[in-house]
Amino acid sequence: MNNFLDPAILFFVFGAFAGLIKSNLEIPQPIARFLSLYLLMALGLKGGFALQKSGFTQEIGLALGLAIFLAIIIPIIAYALLRTRLNNYDSAAIAATYGSVSAVTFITATQFLSNQDIPYGGHMAAAMALMESPAIILAIVLANKARVSSTSKAQSIGLSKVLHESFTDGAQLLLLGSMAVGMLSGEDGQRIMAPFSIDLFKGMLAFFLLDMGLMAAKNFSGIKGKPLIVLLYALVAPLVHAGIALVLCTLLKLPLGDTILLMVLAASASYIAVPAVLRHALPEVNPALYMGMSLGITFPFNIILGIPLYSFAAQLLR
Repeated sequence: MNNFLDPAILFFVFGAFAGLIKSNLEIPQPIARFLSLYLLMALGLKGGFALQKSGFTQEIGLALGLAIFLAIIIPIIAYALLRTRLNNYDSAAIAATYGSVSAVTFITATQFLSNQDIPYGGHMAAAMALMESPAIILAIVLANKARVSSTSKAQSIGLSKVLHESFTDGAQLLLLGSMAVGMLSGEDGQRIMAPFSIDLFKGMLAFFLLDMGLMAAKNFSGIKGKPLIVLLYALVAPLVHAGIALVLCTLLKLPLGDTILLMVLAASASYIAVPAVLRHALPEVNPALYMGMSLGITFPFNIILGIPLYSFAAQLLR
């Protein structure tokens, strides 16, 4: 209940309401883009400052390794399941969407942990960056395989372009670059940047979630008329993926905060990085399908109910 009454979450709900009643309320795209970049920079700085204090330990290595493993295994499982009901292209697109991650969901989860006084490692920002690309690459490989075996004349999409777009994405570079700045500047940098990266963070997140609520309401219609498995997957997959992460984190005895964040990352679905790549790499798929699932259903579920639920489950097993 405390999470639902958080101002940032309430602004998301308000934005979704405004979108559903078809209000003309909107956040100009340049401002929304700035807010997104601000949140990534602030998160990267926080992570860099924390890493400068803790250093690179075996525990951090385990967490990062597990993040990469989850980013590989989740889209493989998703594709194998979805292709029993959907065509190969739709299955690959959805697998990429749910195998990748949502930075805003992650950022919201870090704020939730801060509100609950649950510590987490600064390296988790790096874990998020590492989880963004593997699913996209796997999806393109699967789609190219389908094209080769198809009788159509569609050409396979070269992996080199996909790899370049995945690893030079501006948002991802900003996150990693900010982490590097935080690590290099240390405590002095943290003190100087505190008014920017800490004091403004909550308000900026609330403003951005207002825009995300508006977008979620607009994208919900993207799943109308789709097979029932699409709706079920958008609701059930986050719980299953978070459960897989919880089991693995428990076996590896990772700290509570890191466990919750890995559960959130596993449960989230991309609605920025993946659509940007798939529009060119998988033209056979209507973006309304995976955008409607990730932004219309999974994102609101995770923001409102998922994050506190994953936290409760992780604490229950402690």
